[in-house]
Amino acid sequence: MQTFLESFRFMAENLGLLVQKTLELLALSGAAIGISLALALPLGMWLGHLHRGSFVSINAANIGRALPSLAVISIGIGVLGLGFLNVMVALVVLAVPPLLTNAYVAIDQVDPDAVQAARGMGMSPRQLFARVELPLGLPLVFAGVRTAAVYVVATATLAAIAGGGGLGDIIVNQASYRFPGVIAAAIWVAALALAVDLALGLAQRLATPRGVRRRTALLGPSPAAREPSGRQPRFVGAMGEGTPPAGGNLRGE
Repeated sequence: MQTFLESFRFMAENLGLLVQKTLELLALSGAAIGISLALALPLGMWLGHLHRGSFVSINAANIGRALPSLAVISIGIGVLGLGFLNVMVALVVLAVPPLLTNAYVAIDQVDPDAVQAARGMGMSPRQLFARVELPLGLPLVFAGVRTAAVYVVATATLAAIAGGGGLGDIIVNQASYRFPGVIAAAIWVAALALAVDLALGLAQRLATPRGVRRRTALLGPSPAAREPSGRQPRFVGAMGEGTPPAGGNLRGE
C-alpha cells in the first residue's frame, strides 16, 4: 500500500517526464491507428458492400489476433531493427483485425429492407453506400475503431523493448525509477486507455445519425443483427409475397 501511495508522489515530482513519455506513446499509437484505418476500413467496407469476402476478413482477423505483439516486435528487430518503425508495424498488425472485421460486418449486415427501398428509389451503388449503408453501419464501424485504439494504446508500452520510447521506458526500468515509478506509469497507461475509449465513444455518438441512435434505443438491433440470414420471414398471402403484417401470421391471416 505504501508503494502505491508513493506512486502518486512520483507523478507529482516527475510530471514533465510522464507527459513527455505520454506524447511519445500517443505519437506511436496515432501513427499505427492511422495506417490501420487507411488499410482496413476501405477494404472491409468495400467487401461488405459487395457482400463478398467474409472468409478473407474473418480469417485475416483471426490470424492477426493469434499473433503475439511481442513476437512480432522480436521478429521485426531482425528485419527493421530497433526503433519506431518496428513497433509501429507490430501495432498495425494488432489493430487491423478488429477494424477489418467490424467494417465488413457493419456494411454487410445493414437492414436489407432499407437497401431494397433505396434501390427501388433509383439510387446508384455509390449513393446506396454513402446514404444508406454507411450511416446505418457507422456505429459498428466506430466500435471496431474504439477496440483497436484501446488495444494499440495499451500494447504500445512494449515499444520500450525495441527502443520505441513511451511510458514503457519507465515500466521496464525498475532499477532507475523504482517500484513507485513503475506503478505510476502503469496507472498512467490505464488512465490513457480509458480516456481514449471515452473520447472515441463520444465521437461515435456525435457521428451516428440521430435517427439511428433513436431506433437502436427504442427497437434494439436491426433485423439483420437478429436474424442469421439478415432477412425477415417471408409469407405468401392474397396480396402476394411479403413480410408478415402486424398482428398476422406467416400465412397472411
